[in-house]
Amino acid sequence: MHSDTINSVLVVGGGTAGWLTAAKLAKSFNSLDGNSIQVCLIESPDIPTIGVGEGTWPTMRATLASLGIDEAEFLRTCHGTFKQGTKFINWQSDSRPNQYHHLFTSIFDPTQFNLAPYWLQGDAGDLPYAQAVSAQARIAELGLAPKKITSKAYEGIQNYAYHLDAGKFAELLKSHAIDKLGVKFIAANVTDVSLDAEGCIEAVVTDTWGTVAADFFVDCSGFRSLLLGEALGVGFTSIADTLLTDHAVTIQVPYPDAAGPINACTHSTAQEAGWIWDIGLSNRRGVGYVYSSRHQSHEDAERTLRDYIGDAAAGLTARKLKIDLGYRNKFWHKNCVAIGLSAAFVEPLEASAIFLIEAAGNMLADQLPSLRQGLIHAEKKFNASFHFRWQKTVDFIKMHYLLSGRSEAFWLDNREASSIPASLAQTLASWQQQIVSAYDFPHVYEPFPMESYQYVLYGMGFKPEQVNWQRYPRHAEAMAQFEKVQQVTEYLIKELPQQRDLLDRIYQYGFSTI
Repeated sequence: MHSDTINSVLVVGGGTAGWLTAAKLAKSFNSLDGNSIQVCLIESPDIPTIGVGEGTWPTMRATLASLGIDEAEFLRTCHGTFKQGTKFINWQSDSRPNQYHHLFTSIFDPTQFNLAPYWLQGDAGDLPYAQAVSAQARIAELGLAPKKITSKAYEGIQNYAYHLDAGKFAELLKSHAIDKLGVKFIAANVTDVSLDAEGCIEAVVTDTWGTVAADFFVDCSGFRSLLLGEALGVGFTSIADTLLTDHAVTIQVPYPDAAGPINACTHSTAQEAGWIWDIGLSNRRGVGYVYSSRHQSHEDAERTLRDYIGDAAAGLTARKLKIDLGYRNKFWHKNCVAIGLSAAFVEPLEASAIFLIEAAGNMLADQLPSLRQGLIHAEKKFNASFHFRWQKTVDFIKMHYLLSGRSEAFWLDNREASSIPASLAQTLASWQQQIVSAYDFPHVYEPFPMESYQYVLYGMGFKPEQVNWQRYPRHAEAMAQFEKVQQVTEYLIKELPQQRDLLDRIYQYGFSTI
């Protein structure tokens, strides 16, 4: 019989999802104290992690700081670099070269004074939208860092996230969770799951540790969803008819010059049947092609990736991954919650996977009740929150494809009305008449803010056609702010170091403690 009190949590599965969640819970519950909720993680010694989630959002800085992980140690251990957004290449058209940036920093808060309608009316001249409202586009193009060596850990002159080696990151989280936060670790394979009379999980059975019981369970077992999907029978909603990519092929590419420049943002380059990511770590590039096998064969997809990489791809091993796009019908059921791939996966276009792991871990740490009687209400809140977040994420990613003017079959199929969520179609229709505003984002847990939509919409060439422009008479003020952005940009270009130079110093000396 279970006690009424929740005294123990068992995380099944490691990787970034498992170890980040276990660390968050142990830190929140103060698991080093033997009288608090104890956190244990079971990880298979035989199943490798997916290990290709190499981009984060800026939220990761607060997450690492809250766990007590030193930023310089994190960067060194994970071959980490600074990410200042994403550069989208050839997404608008396949007939002419084009690019735009989705950035993390704007000079002025658009919820206070929205420059977008004035940019649309030409008040910034012929500057691209990102360059008109932010210094970060040019900073990233020049390969500059978002901070200096004198900046404090986790603080930046420009907002930033990270590129990282996912395998090394999971190892860092594992050692920190065990050694510093009190997480118990079991290396074993789960062979069975035991349910009680109420249909709750009471224990898992392992091959080498016997039966392991707990009061609450976190499923981080990957696409298999061993606990929530298989044991508890929670169904899966596919979004394969909305987002058409279903495979990825990846290659790790060494730098020809170990002291050469490092990209300051993720590069996303559109291809015939998908897109290629290009992520710069300190020791290599992580390059992968996300594609639809209905529109291109696996052999041609690998050839596309190798052609993109060029001569450097010769002799390098490619890895192919099948992608199951969709989400569980419930993320929390009875005494089990799924986090990471076991809960959902939306293709990696905007690097949302790790962010949503962070968000789920945060909510679980805040909302896990002390007594089993509270599980029903916590489950309801969690499911409502994450259904909202995942559906908004699907809409945002689909928007990139919908706005494209590329002419290949894959891109045309992405613009078929039957593949477009009704919520996205309605939103874009409204933005033909009303400029994007803070009123479009009333939910406190909106995953993508107003600025993100603006960078993508106006970067992709979206032009509202039915706006009453007389509502926007503050042209002189707008032009002054556009000019201010350019002044700040020129100042920062002179002040900020090259990404490689700063990272070399951080790896060697760490950040200043003063």
